Amino acid sequence: MDGGGRSSRSKRKAGLLKPENEENPLSSEDSCKKSNRLISSQEQGVQEEEKAMEIIQAPISSYNDRIRPLLDVVDRLRHLKITEEGIQLPTIVVATSCLASPVFSSPLQPEIFLEYAGAIVPTGEQHIADAITAATDAIAGKGKGISNNPLMLIVKMKGVPDLTMVDLPGITRVPVPGQPEDIYEQISKIIMEFIAQEESIILNVLSATVDFSTCESIRMSQRVDKIGQRTLAVVTKADKSPEGLLEKVSGDEVYIGLGYVCVRNRIGDESYDQARVEEARLFENHSLLSRINKSMVGIPVLAQKLVQIQAMIIVKCLPDIVRKINHKLSANVDDLNSLPQNLTSVSETMASFIHVLGSCKESLRKILVRGSLMNI
Repeated sequence: MDGGGRSSRSKRKAGLLKPENEENPLSSEDSCKKSNRLISSQEQGVQEEEKAMEIIQAPISSYNDRIRPLLDVVDRLRHLKITEEGIQLPTIVVATSCLASPVFSSPLQPEIFLEYAGAIVPTGEQHIADAITAATDAIAGKGKGISNNPLMLIVKMKGVPDLTMVDLPGITRVPVPGQPEDIYEQISKIIMEFIAQEESIILNVLSATVDFSTCESIRMSQRVDKIGQRTLAVVTKADKSPEGLLEKVSGDEVYIGLGYVCVRNRIGDESYDQARVEEARLFENHSLLSRINKSMVGIPVLAQKLVQIQAMIIVKCLPDIVRKINHKLSANVDDLNSLPQNLTSVSETMASFIHVLGSCKESLRKILVRGSLMNI
């Protein structure tokens, strides 16, 4: 987060190639020494790049130690509600077609909390569905409507990936009893608000049983990410429809730039460990699914890929976020400094009030003009 820290590192790296004082020419020995220093500095640069790649490719357990500070920074900014100031944060956004199945589950007994409407509600894995239903009723009413007010699910445990995701409502075109007639439009609006942000990674959850090109979530993501450079796809129900799946994920006719991961969902009362064993056996032994590259199958691969992608998007976006925060801060400080320091008389108070009123009128005028232009 500290922009100064990044600047100082840049300066140190630049200083490695800075020429010596030109008024005192180098002897051949000095020149050789300088050449050695230059080669050494270049090797150091290569080593730094290799070290950075090792961090990106490290196992999740060690990777979390490195990425956790970045995630903490983003989480603190999210709690400070800087998005309300127009500053977007890096986020993995889950867009799900109605035929897809959930893919996330936990291997251990975690600590689970729900946060909504200023309340923090502890719950457990056995009761999480009921707790979410109760929270949803409190936010969106007891019908089957939706709301864009967030419901935060916090899961804490050791030895699992550090991830922050936004799970959006599943897309449905036909309202069921209890839903408003415009439910599709409402859901589409919420989804587009999240996936349109350049800071968002779009996680499309697809079913292996359908034609990917007909999936509504794919169509929506293509509207905002035409070449798929920030889109990742998870294919569920691989065991239910293995025929042609290799061709689907290899051909990439729908532009999934960050690749596919095929998974097997838990069945019945399977534990997490049992499900992973069955998943590994499926992709290892099945006559069709075993032909899919092992870097594209399994929940562990999905977790690793999500952690890496999240880290890369944070590293990419954080400098610009810092710049925007500093710009907002500077503008607010300027506004504060423009106010009178001391009001010692009624006339000064009235003059200050008129100045503030004029600023409000000008801001309102700009908003109205902007709204008029948007409606043209």
